[in-house]
Amino acid sequence: MKLIELHILQSFPVSCLNRDDVGAPKTATFGGSSRARISSQCLKRAIRELAQDMSPKLFAGNRSRLIITPLADALKKHSVTEPKATDIAKQVGDYLATTDEAAAKKGELKVKTLMFLSPAEVEALAKVLAEIVKKDPKAKDLEKAVAKACKSAALKDAGDIAIFGRMVASDHSLTLEGAGLFSHALSTHRADNDIDFFSAVDDLQTADESGAGMTGTLEFTSATYYRYAAMNLGLLADAAHLGALTPAERKEVVGTFLRAAILAVPGARKNSMNANTLPGYVLGLVKDKGQPLQLVNAFERPVSSKNGLIDESIAKLKEHHEQLKKTWGIKPVLEKSIPETDLDTFCKEIVAHVG
Repeated sequence: MKLIELHILQSFPVSCLNRDDVGAPKTATFGGSSRARISSQCLKRAIRELAQDMSPKLFAGNRSRLIITPLADALKKHSVTEPKATDIAKQVGDYLATTDEAAAKKGELKVKTLMFLSPAEVEALAKVLAEIVKKDPKAKDLEKAVAKACKSAALKDAGDIAIFGRMVASDHSLTLEGAGLFSHALSTHRADNDIDFFSAVDDLQTADESGAGMTGTLEFTSATYYRYAAMNLGLLADAAHLGALTPAERKEVVGTFLRAAILAVPGARKNSMNANTLPGYVLGLVKDKGQPLQLVNAFERPVSSKNGLIDESIAKLKEHHEQLKKTWGIKPVLEKSIPETDLDTFCKEIVAHVG
């Protein structure tokens, strides 16, 4: 497996980047100690959104329950008139992700599960279905056409679908294994959530009244996190993924992914606890064989220091990596790090290894 791996250390101040069901920062136990955690799902969304902002033409996929209306609109552009366009779009939506009947009773066109589609796939679906509609097709004919159209639509505009993958329960042939690999971010040290008590003043309260207009509590944490992201370059170039792109376009996709994975920060409580920072250390590896390998065990024994945690975390990561290379004979093709190398040079040298 040809791989690009990123090992990132980043400190965040007071923050709640990823909340659980009661609004508290997520946690996990690792090495017998409570750690702050950011889920891989949370990180992937932040990366995907930043990648779309950086390269909208190559990262144009949308993951939504609202797939019926865009498909109906595309069918209309291919001369399918109402109400037939909406009726066909509903049938397709029901096949791909099951119609949400409760929403339908409220006049909303939704499916029950999120469906990841690119504009090119929607256009391919509409083009194929518009021809079939002329023949007054049966439901089974439509289903076959949907599967065929999705498979034939080259993901030229959907680096995000190729990297993050797609699951389609109704038709496993449309499921796409993501070329990206991600870990949950864990603090390199023991971390406990803290409680912030807050009060708010009522601006229109008279001067002779005392007390707050409201009070409450929020949980937060601050931590230095280790996180891991990787890309299976062989899978990315597969025909079902980005095989239709030119080598230059694939390099642009990978370059965008690298920058987004390094720079993206989840946006939770971004106004009240703005925690945007940049990584303190990034280790980038290119491997021409082997398996994806986290370096999180560098922190199985939690870091402890009275003089900040990032420097000690960097030292432990480097030591652990060197030990693994020596013990297991791991030989990366390329090894680069930030801040020893600036971001532009870092990305340029790694992308040069993309076929």
